[in-house]
Amino acid sequence: MSSTAPVAVTGAEGFIGSHLVEALVADGHRVRAMVQYNSFSSHGWLEVLPPDVLDHVEIVLGDVRDPGSVREVVAGSETVYHLAALIAIPYSYRAPRSYVDTNVSGTLNVLEAVRESGAARLVHTSTSETYGTAQTVPITEDHPIVTQSPYAASKAGGDRLADSYHASFGTPVVTLRPFNTFGPRQSMRAVIPTVIGQVAAGQREVTLGDLRPTRDFTFVRDTVAAFLAVGTAPAADVVGRTFNAGTGGEIAIGDLVLLIGKLMDADLAVREDPQRLRPAGSEVMRLVCDASRLRAATGWAPAHTLKEGLAHTVEFFRDPANLARYKTSSYNV
Repeated sequence: MSSTAPVAVTGAEGFIGSHLVEALVADGHRVRAMVQYNSFSSHGWLEVLPPDVLDHVEIVLGDVRDPGSVREVVAGSETVYHLAALIAIPYSYRAPRSYVDTNVSGTLNVLEAVRESGAARLVHTSTSETYGTAQTVPITEDHPIVTQSPYAASKAGGDRLADSYHASFGTPVVTLRPFNTFGPRQSMRAVIPTVIGQVAAGQREVTLGDLRPTRDFTFVRDTVAAFLAVGTAPAADVVGRTFNAGTGGEIAIGDLVLLIGKLMDADLAVREDPQRLRPAGSEVMRLVCDASRLRAATGWAPAHTLKEGLAHTVEFFRDPANLARYKTSSYNV
């Protein structure tokens, strides 16, 4: 494959996808960005990228659920980063079939397109949620897969398809499994933007779900660096393998709220809303990453502490122009 061939990104308009597009352009790539078709002519977070970045981005409207759309994006691409997914866990309890359609069937379409096109590499995106509550810590890639939500099950299904295509057809797949990425442009439905958004809107009583679970929060720039690492490492070191990407640290949600309050100079009270709780048996109580396999294969390591990442995120949400892109009602969803 010619080095002048574009790099394709599905889910390019989303939180992590838009940051990845930005980083790929900074590294000198032409990017073919797949954006889900919508009647509002919205390109999502790609719309906030500078013109000198977008000059190197070809936006293709489509849908990973449609094989033809996927073939169009993948054809002629050197590397494919597959990020398109439904990710909101609460909605997966209400509409599980839609998660199978996007996260399983959509991944199948990407795998078939890569197999047909002969792309040099496919980086498939997994999630730490596939592990369920940690049985051993830190969590290595050999930890059992325990899917405690329809979302997690759909992502695990996509992972297994990716594994099977490598084993059956030699498809050059590498799977990256990020742990709880956060940062600018993240949905207000995620816990860190939810807290920051409520405080930025003047609230001092923060409404959340269960405060006990612990998470390994990874700043988005570090997650993107992990994508680039597995996308560019020698094939013999990464293809056919799964890699965790996380910091190795954990913090309880309740303690996280207090930390954000300190960074925003706000004394916060926390109210637990029963409507925000996951169904019994579905809450993942502990996630903490062992990324030593990724570090050994590529040299990747996170460059930002939790406090540094939070400071960047707070700065983003304190900008009225950024905050205006969100519906205030989503703070409580």
